[in-house]
Amino acid sequence: MIDPTATDNVIVSAFYHFCSIGSPAQLRKTLLHQVARYNMTGTILVAAEGINGTIAGSRSDTDLFFEQLRADNRFVALKTKESQTQKAPFLRAKVKIKDEIVTLGQPNLDPENQAGTHVSPEDWNTLIKDPDVIVIDTRNDYEVAIGSFEGANNPNTQSFREFPKYAAQHLDPYKSKKIAMFCTGGIRCEKSTAFLKSQGFEDVYHLEGGILNYFEKVPTSESLWQGACFVFDERVAVDQGLEPADFVQCHACRRPLTPEDLTLESYAPGLSCRYCIDQVTDHQRVRFAEREKQIQLAKNRGEAHLGDAARIAQAARKSAKYKARRQRTTRDSS
Repeated sequence: MIDPTATDNVIVSAFYHFCSIGSPAQLRKTLLHQVARYNMTGTILVAAEGINGTIAGSRSDTDLFFEQLRADNRFVALKTKESQTQKAPFLRAKVKIKDEIVTLGQPNLDPENQAGTHVSPEDWNTLIKDPDVIVIDTRNDYEVAIGSFEGANNPNTQSFREFPKYAAQHLDPYKSKKIAMFCTGGIRCEKSTAFLKSQGFEDVYHLEGGILNYFEKVPTSESLWQGACFVFDERVAVDQGLEPADFVQCHACRRPLTPEDLTLESYAPGLSCRYCIDQVTDHQRVRFAEREKQIQLAKNRGEAHLGDAARIAQAARKSAKYKARRQRTTRDSS
């Protein structure tokens, strides 16, 4: 596994790909062995509609992992968005089977063929500057709170599943107008634009590769972005240079916190923050406290905290030791 204390740069790869997966269970088994083989950490979601993940590893292991993945004809066209950090942003590797790789609660959509028109980062500014274009941030409210594009509409959703309700209540009068949507890496927009098109909206566009691709392609001097961008790993948020921004994450409610938030009495590492202090039950506090204790103990040992790949690696080590003992026993008895 990656050493969380290592100083060498770690490659963080975000990716998704919509395609038909006949056997998610079989693909999960294959991916579990691949993340273990190439020392990757992070999370990959598998569903009948495709895969979605963010993983981290060394440059060489990352290249080998995706070379192996793209050898599968279903993922030949899979693209990744990369950034770098000086320590592993994940403690473990997980591969999970889900009903949807991004949950909208609309399982009958076909994002592979029905999604809105992609707009390159280089052309995005021109589109959203048009006063006749409705610009919508499809992310959750806590993500929008730390950064967004100038003039973008905030649906104030706490989860992506709430977007269809927002659309039904607020967007129907705009069916004849252009709607431009964006999210972190593009995946939520693939589904939200497909949903709007299924509801009769015609001129629907979204930022190709999401905010992270925009940061990569558009110079800061020309950027219309304000603030930081929340990311789903231990970096918490990145700035327009794709460097970690000055936020930490509440391990109880997952919201990004500023340095000022950490000074409040409501903040207890792993237990609560100003956003969730009044929502956490006594039972949850006990559970969160134990989880935080185990996480910190694992970090101090330089180990991953649980995880599928960790279990596979552990099993492999035990198997190797067992084989070595058998070989020694055989030699000694001969």
